[in-house]
Amino acid sequence: MLSIDSLRAGYGGIPVLHDIALTVGAGEFVAIVGPNGAGKTTLFKALSGIVPATGTITFDGASLLDVPPARRAHLGIAHVPEGRQVFPSLTIRENLEMGATTAAGRKAWADNLEKIHAWFPVLAQRATALAGSLSGGQQQMLAIARGLASAPKLLMLDEPSMGLSPAVADEVFERIVAIHAQGGLAVLLVEQRVAEALQFAHRGYVLEAGRVVLSGTHAQLMNDDRVRQAYLGM
Repeated sequence: MLSIDSLRAGYGGIPVLHDIALTVGAGEFVAIVGPNGAGKTTLFKALSGIVPATGTITFDGASLLDVPPARRAHLGIAHVPEGRQVFPSLTIRENLEMGATTAAGRKAWADNLEKIHAWFPVLAQRATALAGSLSGGQQQMLAIARGLASAPKLLMLDEPSMGLSPAVADEVFERIVAIHAQGGLAVLLVEQRVAEALQFAHRGYVLEAGRVVLSGTHAQLMNDDRVRQAYLGM
């Protein structure tokens, strides 16, 4: 579904990513882990077209590099950014409607809304509440749900546990795993909580200083001495 090769990206001519190569298959759960400043968020911004990039980005067999950022969501890519970035002055329902502006999202609105409410009951209970009145965990759930409202083929989640207590982060992870299992869509996850990210992923990539330094299956990475020592505290 998603194939990246020789990808380079950065800001103001300063490179951040160097020759990145990775793939995400249809329905696959792939995690990208690494330290702060490794380029994980820049990678997502390159995929969304927010930062300029060179190399190859192919989605569903078509090149993304010439596709405007606003158009990429219509191809089936949902980017849930770090920091949640909900619309605080809009209601929960209005935030979800903002996510459902793609053709696929409009067509599947009723069905998607029912699924979203099943995954995140609080969003149904507080549908008319302003998004800014929600707790951090509830805002993260809303941000994920807004991405799902577009009826994507690929859901990109950037640091969904950021700023959340361990208990709330665990709850958010549980919902992500359920969405992947029940929805059948591909998930590309960037996450600081390495143990949780690799536990649920089929495959993973370790990004350091803008380069992929390790990749493998869930089992391969969990058993790699470098990953165990640097990221799992073992």
